[in-house]
Amino acid sequence: MKGALLVAGTTSDAGKSVVTAGICRWLARQGVSVAPYKAQNMSLNSFVTADGAEIGRAQAMQAQAAGLDPVADMNPILLKPGSDRRSQVVLMGKPVADVDAMEYGALKDLLRQSALESLERLRKAYDVVICEGAGSPAEINLRRGDIANMGLARAVGLPVIVVGDIDRGGVFAALYGTVGLLDAADQALVSGFVINKFRGAAELLAPGLDMIKALTGREVYGVLPYLNGLWLDVEDSLALDNRVTPTHEPYGRQSLRVAVVRLPRISNFTDLDALTAEPGVVVRFVTSPADLDDADLVVLPGSRATVADLAWLRSTGLAAALRERTGPTLGVCGGFQMLGERILDRVESGAGLVEGLGLLPVSVEFAEDKTLGRPYGTAYGQPVSAYEIHHGRATVTGGEPFLDGCRVANVWGTTWHGALENDGFRRAFLVDVAARAGRDFTPAPDVSFAALRERRLDALGDLVADHLDTGALLRLIEHGPPAGLPPLAPGAG
Repeated sequence: MKGALLVAGTTSDAGKSVVTAGICRWLARQGVSVAPYKAQNMSLNSFVTADGAEIGRAQAMQAQAAGLDPVADMNPILLKPGSDRRSQVVLMGKPVADVDAMEYGALKDLLRQSALESLERLRKAYDVVICEGAGSPAEINLRRGDIANMGLARAVGLPVIVVGDIDRGGVFAALYGTVGLLDAADQALVSGFVINKFRGAAELLAPGLDMIKALTGREVYGVLPYLNGLWLDVEDSLALDNRVTPTHEPYGRQSLRVAVVRLPRISNFTDLDALTAEPGVVVRFVTSPADLDDADLVVLPGSRATVADLAWLRSTGLAAALRERTGPTLGVCGGFQMLGERILDRVESGAGLVEGLGLLPVSVEFAEDKTLGRPYGTAYGQPVSAYEIHHGRATVTGGEPFLDGCRVANVWGTTWHGALENDGFRRAFLVDVAARAGRDFTPAPDVSFAALRERRLDALGDLVADHLDTGALLRLIEHGPPAGLPPLAPGAG
């Protein structure tokens, strides 16, 4: 088998990432050599490959679904928004520019060529490449310069399936409208649909499936049921709006309550996923000082706009609440930088010298070059492997060493992402936090986050096997779009 497929969506967070991962896992279980690919990704959740390249965290997850180590070719272009108007452009794993929309246009030719070269290398190395689109292909204001959706599909003749989120409502209008707004040449590649996040009786949906097929001339390749707990390295903070911590009875007598500050430019919030795997750990994303009152642990997570998010902490009263807090607090990357004494930033924000929260003896200076690495160390006598992505260089002048950062009293800080995914370290850290918070909490001794991730990926593979027309998908991958797909108005009118 040789071929490729593009998984597009009616909206952001429609389920493109998980459907792509599910198809990758299903194909890998069939013995197919398969790789994921996303030409251009806009996300603040990123990962560092073994050779020091920064890519979208979702593509790293999809690589795991395919049984591969992630590489830069799987996500050659990563955009990391620092504000509503400017984004850092990461090309082949390294930052190359910080641009607004107009400046970005000057890079289009270079980025398009790089994206196509990456896809070509993957197609030569693997039998199948499952590509993920970005946002929606019907963002017609962006179509001229598109390199992630129909622009990519047109360039290499990819068949396209469109995923719609029925949980949001209006899925049939969204599916029809997505196709109808495309021009005729784009429409000819859109081969069919997948409906995602369905709750309820399947027979109630059947008339709609028949009608959308009659109206568009395109197959619905399946309906995926809504499943809670598949928190697999989502790309968009929109996903936090509906995120509910799984309910696990505590292993010991009491639960442990964790409040994660939802910064406006929160990044790598996947750091906290491992905590939700622990029985009795309740994780909430919060935005007000009152939300910290009953927290046993407060986490100040990563940020793409450290100085701006620090100002937001002050404007909301959260900064004062954090300074007054006596219970355990953990800062990760940008959150660690905010907990320090001062930040000198002439790079990210251009703000110059800014006072931090003063909870850790740390000074931070932002450098032009980004630190990208896969550090390894120990804490609480446990091995810790992690990854780091930051411009800020921290100078620690006191406290107890902690994962290249420090601890003072009940405040910990580190630049390391992913540390909590290390089971032994996570359990030891939570035991310490519980003791300091006065909670009778005991972590379960047998939770393996790596095994949980594998089970979640297997669940995605099962969804594809059980609910999609896999025979039809294989035909698309091998033979391309069906001939004679009818054009729809108004785009092809």
